[in-house]
This record gives sequence, C-alpha cells and structure tokens, in this order.
Amino acid sequence: MARGINTNSEKSFNRVFWPLYILNGFQSVAYGAMIVLVVPLALIIWPNDPADIHALEMGILYTTLSWSGSFAGLIFGKLIDKYSRKKIIIIISLFRGVAMFFLGFAIYGGEDKTWWYFFTFIALFGFFAGGSWPAINSLSNDVVPRAYRSRFFGVYQIVLNTTNIIGWLIATFLVQIGLWRFFFWGIGISILLGGLIFALNNEEPKRGAQQEELFDLLQDDSIEYDFQIDKEMMRKTMLSRTNIVALVEGIFTCILMSSLNFLILNYVQNPPYNLAPFSIGVFMVFFGLTGGLVGQIFLSRVSDKIALKDPVRRLPIIVIAKIGGLITFALFFFLPWVPLSPELGKNIAYIMTIPTMWLMGALFFTSRSIFSLYIVNQSPVIQQINLPEAQGQIVSWNQFLEQFGRGIGPLLCGIMLAFTSTNYQITVLIVCLCILPGVILWILAMKWFPMDRENIKIILADRVEILNSRKK
Repeated sequence: MARGINTNSEKSFNRVFWPLYILNGFQSVAYGAMIVLVVPLALIIWPNDPADIHALEMGILYTTLSWSGSFAGLIFGKLIDKYSRKKIIIIISLFRGVAMFFLGFAIYGGEDKTWWYFFTFIALFGFFAGGSWPAINSLSNDVVPRAYRSRFFGVYQIVLNTTNIIGWLIATFLVQIGLWRFFFWGIGISILLGGLIFALNNEEPKRGAQQEELFDLLQDDSIEYDFQIDKEMMRKTMLSRTNIVALVEGIFTCILMSSLNFLILNYVQNPPYNLAPFSIGVFMVFFGLTGGLVGQIFLSRVSDKIALKDPVRRLPIIVIAKIGGLITFALFFFLPWVPLSPELGKNIAYIMTIPTMWLMGALFFTSRSIFSLYIVNQSPVIQQINLPEAQGQIVSWNQFLEQFGRGIGPLLCGIMLAFTSTNYQITVLIVCLCILPGVILWILAMKWFPMDRENIKIILADRVEILNSRKK
C-alpha cells in the first residue's frame, strides 16, 4: 500500500488488497476447519468414546479459540493505532502459521494429554487472530473510499467465506481418509507463505487518507496525520451512544451465531443422523457459498447505493439482516431429518436425494445471503463515527465483546445439552432470545448515529486547521 495512495474505484482497492486477501484466506481456511472439526477432533483425542460425551471439553476448546483472540485484540488495537499495521500483520501470520503447523504433531488417542496439546496451540492461534480484524478495519479506513465500503467488506467476506468453506471441505476430507496431520502441516506452511507475499508486496498507507475532511490536505507528502487518541477524546468519540450500541449488541449476536454453528454440527453429525463431516462440507460449498456470494456481491452494492445519500440508512439494513438471517438458521433444528447409518452419512449422492437436505439448503442459502448484510454494513457504520487514530482500538473493543459472546455460545450449549439430555430444540429456542437486545439497540441507534457522525466531522474540521498551519 503505497503512501498517499489514491484509490477511487473498486478495481484499485482490490489491486492493493490482493496479498491480504490471500493471507487472510489461508487463515480463514484454518479457522473454518477448527469449527467444522469439532466432532472429528473429539474422536482424534478420544477415539474410543462417542464425540457428544465430550461436548463440554470441545466447547472449552472453541471458547479458547474465541476468547484468546478477544483479549489479545485489546493489546493489538492500541498497537495498530500507533505503529505500522504492515509489521503487525506479518507478526500475526508468523505465529498463526507456526501454531497450525505444530498441531500436525499431536498424539492420536492421547486423551487428556492430546486435549491439552490442542488447547495450547489453539490458544496461540486464537491469540494472534486478535489483531487481524482491527488491522483490516484500520487499513481499509485509509485505503477504501467511503462510497465503496460495503463493496470492500463484501469482497473481503467473499474471500473469508469461500476459503472458510473450502477449509471445511479440505479438512473434513483429509480427516475422513486419515490424513488430518497433512491438513495442519499444509495450512501452517500456507499461512507462512501468505505472510511472505504480503510482506513483499504491500506498504503502509497514510492514516486518514480517505477521510473526506482530510483527503485533499493529505495529498501533500509533507503532511502527516499524527494525532493520538487521549482519554478526553476517547470519552467524546469512542464512548458515543452508537458505538456503545455496536459494542453491546455484538455480544448477543455472537452468542447466538456461535451457538447455532456449534449445535448444528453436533446435531447432524451424531446419531441418529450421522452425516459425515465431508458430506457437510460439500453441502456448505453447494448452498452456503452461493448464498454468501449473492449477499456479498449483489446486496453489498445495493447497501452502498442506499447509504450514499444518508449513511443512517445502513442501520435498518442491519436490523433486517439480524432478524432474517438468524431466524432462518435456527429453523434447521425443526426440519424432519432422516436418520442415516454412518455409511449412508458418507454417501453424498444418496444424501442429495433426500428432500430435507434441499430444504436445509434453501434455508442455509437464505440465511447466508441475508446475514451478510449485517457484516458489510456494521463496519462502515463504526468507521464513520470514529477518528482515524482510533480505528484499531474501537474495532478491538468490538471484537473483544463479540469474541466473548462467541466463546460463551459453545460453552453455554455444552452445559445446556448436558442438563437437557441433549435436547437440541429446547436449547436453540433459549439461545434465539439473544437476538432481541441487538434488534432493540440498533433501532434506538437510528436517532443517535447522525449526531455522533456530526461530532466526528467537527473534530476533523479542527484537525484540518491545525495541519494546514504546519504547511511549509
């Protein structure tokens, strides 16, 4: 990313970000595999026990994956707002790649010993994940024009979702044929190579380069936006009402989403349904990838056009996305599933002849399409109500609370399944209540967002005067 780069089209920011797409694509493959392998990993650790007996232990692993990153993000957020984001991303890729590589050396069937081995490296992988999303948000705020923000986050999510699902497919296939070690070794090396490509092809952009108030001024190479956030400005901007809404509602949204992911994988892979992990991976590619593409290509463009005249229009889109996307996902647990033997659960051709699978596919397609609107609109909202020197920290706060919620989900589900004798329907009805606080908060934020956005404009107008006085 060249200093002072002028990106005024969708093509230009994609040319800048392609190495980052590759790097984070590999990292997404790894993260997606850790999610979908919740049952196969349990069988690698405890090969003589049914996987659902260890739902609590696997829930703890998934919680560790989320929570380690959420705490680390608070550290990374401050570093991202002060130092080179390029160097931070390179360090992140190094440690995440090494963590994945060493998982390939885990002892098969080592029970508690193997579980602690996975725990250690999953925690390391998750810890350094904490800086990825804040760094992406900070960089995109300085590279991508306002009019293309939803499209950028749409493209970025296409990369993540595509590679995430590819990760599910590759990981489940290799585990099914007994080559799980090769998956961890291969993805670890791929992340390290992705970090090298990024290091060789990208530079650090100027902070604030895409702020409307600063854009013309920062074309002057002698001018640098070097302001740092202090406690007073933090209280005035980062603790605005709209920011608080985004922070608080993220907890509830992520409790629900992580719960549904955790529940659905356990529900369909264990008796009596016995769908093989690889079969689920194929299904996700066929229906989930196409659904995500519709949302992130077509609907992201629609979002940018709707919000062009008035950015507050992004908020009702977020409400619609939350309600529509999450409810359609929850309906999975009330379909008339067909019991299968373990052998039939591996027979993809037979599975695709079952009407219920096509109904599930339609729900999954719809859920992924609609819910993608939440992601491609939430980030531009947060960027517009925060200063350039606070982009990393505000996203790290948001990530901390979201990962906290994401970590609570599987742990909560593991506890509830144990107390309800694995009654998935009761469990999912309870966790679905988590949607209500987020919906109410975003509706309230429609009043507050314009005032919070105007506050940032006033502050930046003052900054322009200060920077102009420094001109030689």
